[in-house]
Amino acid sequence: MDKEFVFISDFDGTITKKDFYVHVLEKYLGEEGAMKYKRWRRGEFKDVEFLGYVFQNIGQNEEQIYRDIIELEFDPYLKNFIDFVYENNGDFIILSAGSNYYIETLLKHYGIEDIKIYSNRGIYRDKGIHFDIDPTYEFYCEKYGINKKKVVQHFKSKYKRVYYAGDSRPDYEASLLCDLVFARGKLISLLEENNINFFPFANFSEIKDVLINSFLG
Repeated sequence: MDKEFVFISDFDGTITKKDFYVHVLEKYLGEEGAMKYKRWRRGEFKDVEFLGYVFQNIGQNEEQIYRDIIELEFDPYLKNFIDFVYENNGDFIILSAGSNYYIETLLKHYGIEDIKIYSNRGIYRDKGIHFDIDPTYEFYCEKYGINKKKVVQHFKSKYKRVYYAGDSRPDYEASLLCDLVFARGKLISLLEENNINFFPFANFSEIKDVLINSFLG
């Protein structure tokens, strides 16, 4: 591949301030949702099972779900950052254990299109978003639906350098394979506990500054 590097980013909590599942949980699922959340945190459900429960029980028509999606606070520097990546002979990829359904919707709302997205396929039906996951998919993972580590391994063989941004446990193993890691949220403590180097960040403008000053300048 002719590109110098690929920048791989998580979506929920990385590009957005809040995870979409949290937004739905708080807005629609009440006490039952809170109990399911506690059981999930105790390990009684796989991540993909819990997220599947949340998304399919939104209980709203597609127009309302669209409004719910665009309520998410979105990194205002992302579009500029993606342009910067392409201008410097790189590629930008979103890698998420959420769903392409709301990722594509939110990106399009902010005028960002033609981005490669690796995530769990979601479709609207019966007043919710339902996962449509293929267990024969090369990047399938029973726990998360998609195996982020396998996706990163795939791209390591195609680019000279791989950079990664994430915020949570599903990002940890994938991030260990990368040349440079940008972290926020739970991912920071996971990396610190294991003495792994990383750059903390608040937004993609800060990531851009690091790349300019240290790696692409």
